[in-house]
Amino acid sequence: MKKEHPISLEDHISNAKEGKQASFNYLLDTFWNDVYNFQLKRTENEYEAEDITIQSFSRAFDKINTFNEDYNFKTWLIQISKNIHIDLLRKRNASIQSKTTTQVDDAVYKIIDDNPTPEDKLITEQNLAQLLLYIKQLKPHYQQVINLRYFQELSYKEIAEHLNEPINNVKVKLLRAKKLLSEIINNPNT
Repeated sequence: MKKEHPISLEDHISNAKEGKQASFNYLLDTFWNDVYNFQLKRTENEYEAEDITIQSFSRAFDKINTFNEDYNFKTWLIQISKNIHIDLLRKRNASIQSKTTTQVDDAVYKIIDDNPTPEDKLITEQNLAQLLLYIKQLKPHYQQVINLRYFQELSYKEIAEHLNEPINNVKVKLLRAKKLLSEIINNPNT
């Protein structure tokens, strides 16, 4: 009997390039803390670090097909987040109010399909009153996307329009919110 080998990082990157949801989840879960902690040191602001991290994954997932396997994936992500942070500083210094475009590129729809994830299943199986208590433990911007998606049943496009954010940011934010919520549900006393 042949032994099953865990899927390698290279396989996950390759699968993500093919639009496979599980691999996007894996990459987000694996590298979130690296990018977030890097930005937290740079910005010294939790909200800003989180926002830059969301944008970094959004941009990385949108451009995953440009990733060269000869390089380190984590380094590539960190470089993307560095560039986003530099851009934000430039915009601030120029005191230009940054408005994100509302154009939706067809390529962004590959990032997330509507097949329920294990986190979706866990979330929908919760008693509503208990679930609302769990959701209140999330940061407000995560509470907001969970509310818009699961209680108001808005599409990703509608959420993006409602929040005036790019659809990729909404998708990454929702992925992260579901992950954090499933951790709270699985470990309610921590």
